[in-house]
Amino acid sequence: MSAQTSLKNSMIKIEIDGSELTPQQVRLIKSLNTMLTHVLLTESEEEYFEGSAEFMRMCAALIKQARFTEELKDQSNIPYAQQALEYSVDVLQEYVTASKVVTYDN
Repeated sequence: MSAQTSLKNSMIKIEIDGSELTPQQVRLIKSLNTMLTHVLLTESEEEYFEGSAEFMRMCAALIKQARFTEELKDQSNIPYAQQALEYSVDVLQEYVTASKVVTYDN
């Protein structure tokens, strides 16, 4: 899977190779992008907080649907998706507690 992002004028175009994604994963990715845009642009405190929580819930849903967890579901009783989410929350909590801001600009 690959992804490309380009910025032309004020429109952001994101391309993702969805050939190996399920229809549900594709819908969630589209919804995730829409929610992120909403969170970034809203001027309402309630929508900002509720949208942020919904965005994180959608991320968790995608992590739970990852191919890695699906392929190992029948082979192992290890709850990889749950462990990955718990680890992610721990790391996120560390950043929140330390008030760290991560910048990914090139």
